[in-house]
Amino acid sequence: MENFLKKAGWTSVITSLVFGIIGLIMIFNPETTMQFISTVLGIFFIVVGIVKVINYFVSKGNSTLFTNDIAWGLIAVILGLVTIVYSSTIENIFRIMIGIWIIYSGFTRFTLSFQIKNVNDKIWALVLVLAVLMVIGGLYVTFYPGALVVTLGVILLIYAIMDLIESFIFMRNVKDIY
Repeated sequence: MENFLKKAGWTSVITSLVFGIIGLIMIFNPETTMQFISTVLGIFFIVVGIVKVINYFVSKGNSTLFTNDIAWGLIAVILGLVTIVYSSTIENIFRIMIGIWIIYSGFTRFTLSFQIKNVNDKIWALVLVLAVLMVIGGLYVTFYPGALVVTLGVILLIYAIMDLIESFIFMRNVKDIY
């Protein structure tokens, strides 16, 4: 059992290293990462679309009168092509929408902080600081093209480091656990 636990620990170490490498790639090459994700997503849509079109012709005699497989299939293929060709535009739209949502959330918390102040709760200052940080973060996401991918990369890298530390602690203490 001890050997099994040590192997599981080393598997976790390898997984953490892979996540760390992916995180670093996302941090230092956000545009390439988004291009790769868009291409994979586009290919997925194209494959789903082709399967839907084939399904329409294969089950033509067995399906109901109101089947939309061919329409959905063609739309999926076009969506896949658009996703591949216009990946940077799609990433920009998505990034701006998320940034605006974060800014909106910050402004609502900003208002909330003053409502909390009116009831004489001392936590209002912390809520105000967090609201300002949210607005700054939202502006960062909105105006910095690689912000989402870089942020996700940083989170992935932090996770990998924490998981590595936990794995080494686990493997060092495996005798005490078992």
